[in-house]
Amino acid sequence: MNFNFKEIATAGMVLFAVIDILGSIPIILSLRSKVGHVQSEKASIVAISIMIAFLFVGESILSLIGIDVNSFAVAGAFIIFFLAIEMILGISLYKDDEPETASIVPIAFPLIAGAGTLTSILSLRAEYHVENIIVAIIINVIFVYIVLKSSARIERILGKNGLNIIRKVFGVILMAIAVKLFVTNVNGLLSHGA
Repeated sequence: MNFNFKEIATAGMVLFAVIDILGSIPIILSLRSKVGHVQSEKASIVAISIMIAFLFVGESILSLIGIDVNSFAVAGAFIIFFLAIEMILGISLYKDDEPETASIVPIAFPLIAGAGTLTSILSLRAEYHVENIIVAIIINVIFVYIVLKSSARIERILGKNGLNIIRKVFGVILMAIAVKLFVTNVNGLLSHGA
C-alpha cells in the first residue's frame, strides 16, 4: 500500500474541481423544485461505483482500442483545461440540457461522474497510486452527498457571490493541474518514443 497524503490531497482537489458540486447547486435546486426530492444516497452510491469501476476498467478499455494512458492523460489535460476556463470566465463551452427528473441518471451521471470526472480519473491514474485515487474519490463522494443533502442551506449561507468565488478559485487550481498533467504526460510520451 502506497498511501501518500500529498497524492490524496492533489487527486482530491482535482476531482473536487472537476465534479464542481458547489457550482451544480443551482441545477440541484431546480431539480428539487421540479421533482420534490433528490435521491442523495442512490446518486452518491452510483457515482462512486462508476468512478471506481472506471479507475480499474478504463485502462483496459483504452488498450482495447489501442490508446496508452499517457495519450489519454494528455487529452484529459485539455478537457480539464477547458473546464477550468469555463469556471474562471463564467462561460459555458459545453453543457448538457438541464435534466428533467432527479433520478440517478442526471445526478450520478453525468452531473457527478461525467466525462470530465472519468477523464480526470484516468489522467490521475497515469501519475498517482490507485489507492490514493480511491481515497480521493471516497472523500469527494462523501462531500457530494453532504452537498446534495443540504444544497438549499449551502446556497443560503454562501450566496451567489460566494459560490462564484469558490468556482473561480478552483478554476485557477484546475488550470494549474491541467498544465502539470500535460507537461508530465507529454514528457512520458516523448521518453517512450525515444
